[in-house]
Amino acid sequence: MNSTVKQSKALVGSSSKADRISQMKGYWSRHWMLYVMLLPPVAFFFVFNYMPMVNILIAFSPNNVVLPVLETGWVGFANFETAFSNHIFMGAIRNTIMFSVLDLVVGFPAPIILALLLNELKFERFKKITQTITYMPHFLSWVIMGGMAVSLFSTNSGAVNNLIVGMGGEAIPFIETPVYWTITNVLMSMWRSVGWNTIIYLAAITNISPEYYEAAEMDGASRLRKMWHITLPGIRPVIVTLLVLTMGGILNADLSRFIAMDNAFVRTVSEVIPTFVYRWGLQSMQFSLAGAIGIFQSVIGMTLLLFSNWLVKKLGGNGFW
Repeated sequence: MNSTVKQSKALVGSSSKADRISQMKGYWSRHWMLYVMLLPPVAFFFVFNYMPMVNILIAFSPNNVVLPVLETGWVGFANFETAFSNHIFMGAIRNTIMFSVLDLVVGFPAPIILALLLNELKFERFKKITQTITYMPHFLSWVIMGGMAVSLFSTNSGAVNNLIVGMGGEAIPFIETPVYWTITNVLMSMWRSVGWNTIIYLAAITNISPEYYEAAEMDGASRLRKMWHITLPGIRPVIVTLLVLTMGGILNADLSRFIAMDNAFVRTVSEVIPTFVYRWGLQSMQFSLAGAIGIFQSVIGMTLLLFSNWLVKKLGGNGFW
């Protein structure tokens, strides 16, 4: 009897194994083209994102990009010490954090507010025209934005200052003094990105069921109440996700943004980490220093990303993962 049981178990095991093999063959015969299509992007990321990561070793070696790192030797954290002993780099860190915080306080809520306002517009044609006008500045490069800043806010020939002087006021140095330059830079950045960032929030709003709004109207809720109790909670997961990603990039800054609007009068606030790397690391050919700063940015960014995601989950949100 034991032999019969063993034979039946063996038959069941072999049949189940054959079934799994046939299922795998059927799966690959149906979906092999999807995996073939996946090969080019995987190869792209491997070649251009993962293979260059070997070069981060230059941050711990002498400044030599010709010889391999193992032949030039190791200098430990000397390049990091050089960076942090440079007072200009410390100022660049301060400025980068300052602009990231200002962009977060001023620029992050702006597309949310604009999306809420656009969602309340009843005339679809006016709504589409307004949305198109607001996201068109996104397609302007920062080189053009820098030229617009000079044409609009220059003390001597700027259109805004000409208007102020024509009305009997005094010209305001929008781009010649650090305080006014900082305000101008942040507001122009918000103007350039607010419409484009609104798109994702409007897409999230469309996923909210209209039944909630109908029930709120039957209860006599005003538009403000519906925005506060229905629309905002409906798009909260999107807001949290973008907020976590923004916190992870708090030490990142757009190089073209600060290069295009930079001038010698505001260098104390316009020098951020990317411009420091560009001037001191690349133009001065201190590649090891640039590598060390890049590692520092990546470590801090990952730490802030993990911390912000943990904090959101601690406060009752879903977090990013």
